[in-house]
Amino acid sequence: MKISNEYGGNIKIQENADFSVKQITDICDNIGPRKPGSPEELKAQQFMEEDLKPISDKTEIESFTLHRQGFMGFIPFTVCMGVAAVFVNWFAKPLIALIMCILAFVPLILEFLMYKQFDDFLFPKQTSHNLIATKAPKGETKQRIVLVGHADSQFEWPINLLLGGLKAKLLVEVPAVVGLVITTIFSLVCTFVAKGAAANTIQSARWFFVALFIIGIIFVPFEISFIFFQSWTKSVPGASDNLSGCYIGIGTLKALREAGIDMEQTEIRVICSGSEEAGLRGAKAYAKAHEQELKDIPTVVIGLDTFRDLEYIAVYDRDLSGTLQHDWGAKYLVKNAASNCGYDLKFESIYIGACDAAAFEQRGIPSTGFAAMDPAPADYYHTRLDNPENLRPEAIAAAIEITVETVCLYDKQGLPKKED
Repeated sequence: MKISNEYGGNIKIQENADFSVKQITDICDNIGPRKPGSPEELKAQQFMEEDLKPISDKTEIESFTLHRQGFMGFIPFTVCMGVAAVFVNWFAKPLIALIMCILAFVPLILEFLMYKQFDDFLFPKQTSHNLIATKAPKGETKQRIVLVGHADSQFEWPINLLLGGLKAKLLVEVPAVVGLVITTIFSLVCTFVAKGAAANTIQSARWFFVALFIIGIIFVPFEISFIFFQSWTKSVPGASDNLSGCYIGIGTLKALREAGIDMEQTEIRVICSGSEEAGLRGAKAYAKAHEQELKDIPTVVIGLDTFRDLEYIAVYDRDLSGTLQHDWGAKYLVKNAASNCGYDLKFESIYIGACDAAAFEQRGIPSTGFAAMDPAPADYYHTRLDNPENLRPEAIAAAIEITVETVCLYDKQGLPKKED
């Protein structure tokens, strides 16, 4: 049985899904793509603020500074280091080649996989914003739930557009990384052989080094193609990723308000963050600035990110390229709410990438991610195909229904307790 039914009122799920599709279409058609820290990103947030004002007690837009190209700007450097190392090896300088490989991997791991702001200072500054709406309960505020989606859209990934998400991963992205790994191993082996082996041993093993060099050469085109992995100027419509997430939060608050439902003890906070596609910069900025406030009373964060592929609807167990474990209670809160609505949500992991929930979990605030997206990924992922025509209203409706139930379930029961 749905906990939300105990509050009474007529919760209009489909009407709010239709409203969400209409507003998303309006933003895409009249504001357009929203690169992180751009005027268009702010215009979209101001547009959504007008939807939030009538259904919340307070709205505000906070600014923060970012370096948007820091997140992916390392790619040319990494490619140059990896490709050059192949040839440096051939000219009997394996130690130099090994150092070059290590330098290639450092920003790849720290920026792209772990979302550290490692090389941001090398790139120009921009100003981005977070939109926040707050709705107080009818009684004393004893706990808080934060629903966060991101308003910006990614720079286009041309290889995904050309090949489709899965083929791009298998034919370009994976081989490029494999090539760099092979070159690193090659450099490491050559360094130790050259250091400790006799000359005749090195000569007898020359066929081995020639073979490794040839293998390294084979992967060079894949590594070079990685330079074209992302456009540096053109961003995408971002209808599903992630205006859908923003409007799941807005639609949830709107559905509750229209039904005349107030929470008994739970403050609801909806955040439409900026610059998620630049490495969770908006969520990181907000979590840092408001950490103490978010910890003053029990708070749970639900990251809402991309609702299109209903067959893949899931709760995220691990995040931040698989390195971060989400809170047990937060995960089961969403899973249990979905079960009340007739959905059996699986636990999934984000093995490459992250969602806004990770920024809060890193600061010790119970969080989880919630999405309905083909993890392959789909051909619309970070391409111009992520447009309003490609939306699936049924996925948006299901997400609003589950999120409404999540909020009500949390208000009534708090976070589930892990059994010993």
